[in-house]
Amino acid sequence: MIDKNKHSFRFFFIIYLFIGTYLSLTTGISHDEYHEQLNWEKNIEGIISFLSTGEYKNLINYIDKYHGVGFHYISIPFQKLFNGIVYDINDISQYGSLLVAKHSAIFFIFTISGYFYFLINFKISQNLLFSKISTIIYLLYPYIFGHAQFNHKDIPFLSFWIICSYFFLHIIENLYLDKKIKIKLLFFLSFFSAYLVSIRITGLIIFIQYFIGFVVLFNFKKIKFANLIYKNISNIFITISLFLIFVYFFNPIMWHNPFEIVNSLNWMGKYYHNICTLTLGECMKALNLPSSYYFIWLFFKLPIIVIFGFFLFPFCENKIFNNKDVLAQIYYLVFLITPLLIILIFILKDVAIYDEIRHVMFLIPLIFITSLFNIYIFNKKIFYSLSFLTLLFFILENINLKPYQYTWLNSFAKFTDIEKNFEIDYWGLSNKNLQKEIFKDFQTRNLNKNICVFGDIYTKEFLSNNNFSCFKNYSAIDAEKNRPFYAYKNVRNVKRSDPKDCELIWNEGYKYTFYKKKISTATLWFCD
Repeated sequence: MIDKNKHSFRFFFIIYLFIGTYLSLTTGISHDEYHEQLNWEKNIEGIISFLSTGEYKNLINYIDKYHGVGFHYISIPFQKLFNGIVYDINDISQYGSLLVAKHSAIFFIFTISGYFYFLINFKISQNLLFSKISTIIYLLYPYIFGHAQFNHKDIPFLSFWIICSYFFLHIIENLYLDKKIKIKLLFFLSFFSAYLVSIRITGLIIFIQYFIGFVVLFNFKKIKFANLIYKNISNIFITISLFLIFVYFFNPIMWHNPFEIVNSLNWMGKYYHNICTLTLGECMKALNLPSSYYFIWLFFKLPIIVIFGFFLFPFCENKIFNNKDVLAQIYYLVFLITPLLIILIFILKDVAIYDEIRHVMFLIPLIFITSLFNIYIFNKKIFYSLSFLTLLFFILENINLKPYQYTWLNSFAKFTDIEKNFEIDYWGLSNKNLQKEIFKDFQTRNLNKNICVFGDIYTKEFLSNNNFSCFKNYSAIDAEKNRPFYAYKNVRNVKRSDPKDCELIWNEGYKYTFYKKKISTATLWFCD
């Protein structure tokens, strides 16, 4: 029993889940959501075809067949449950409400992973107050809190990485204490590891973390590798067999050929979109990133308290490893080494990374765990003082940035020109607010609702219910001869020029705490 009086912490989780779910259901639509839904629909077609005919050529010929669709197995019930609610509260199209309803599943899974994050912290620290405070800091961290409201790929991946880590630590504990490993524990680890792979094929790299765990265990327990294998041969066989079965089951593209897993790794490791990410003013191409890319973004994305804790390691190392709790030392080292080794491998393999650090977002909880623990071990009073200030700051930032918390940068970035140096609203959540402003402006002018609106791929989702009928992509604006029309620019910081001979009627944006300049996420124009 971890705590005899957990009611207040449970109450926090309930309130957090309620508020976060509501925010997720009232946010805009990110530019990846259509594509992700299409991937699922192609897989559904393939599953039906395979079960009825034994083949699925359409899925095999689909260019993005290797995109994992595992999260849809969870999100479908949430979409059915919240679809009608989203339609009513957002005045959105039926298709748009289907996409937004999925956000509730994302936030739900993230909240669940927060509890596992708490359990991991308790395993390392054996201190309830530290574990609770560390968990609340993590859950209110604006960058991930913002992503948890809509990011259908990276947040589920991060969440299941945490869950897998918890069950793996249980196995390490049993091996260290020479306890019998229960079958249900092997089942859970195999199941969740396979599910991680079904979300994104790079989930296979969690075996790097598992490998690190075993290496650290061997070092502390002084056991021979051969002896460990011999004693656990049945457990190894069960785990690998279950893992392969679940991977096969969760990934329809492998049903015709299990070795598609190799093609999937090769394809996704060098995904064909060579888009660039604005990084300290330089547009760095995803397929040719300098090694500095990771460290620049981690420096500006991680909270200052976490960066401070990371660099405290040399000053608290002795306290950490003089601890009598050897298991805590093993757990700590697993989370300390894993992010460093994975980033090194990604750099050496020149892995394609998109949109800041979204593809290595799963490493952030591991960095949080070790960095915050460093501060706690170094000086408890400093930890509690900094944590209190950090939580106040995070609450203010989440309020000020809504709904753009996912673009959050730490205070170091505020010494730069943020708009010129970093990505702003690169997933286009501004579309909802922009389309609301179009409707407001339309009501003040004597216009026909056949007027065209130029914007992103979701131009119609928040307007079609109000009888607008002409929607086009912003890229087609130069060829448009018929005026008047509306146009809005959003999605990325690297944008094309403003529309010619048009009136700027709305500048969408937000302000950081302690930063005077308004950050412009998008602009809305009326062209007459």
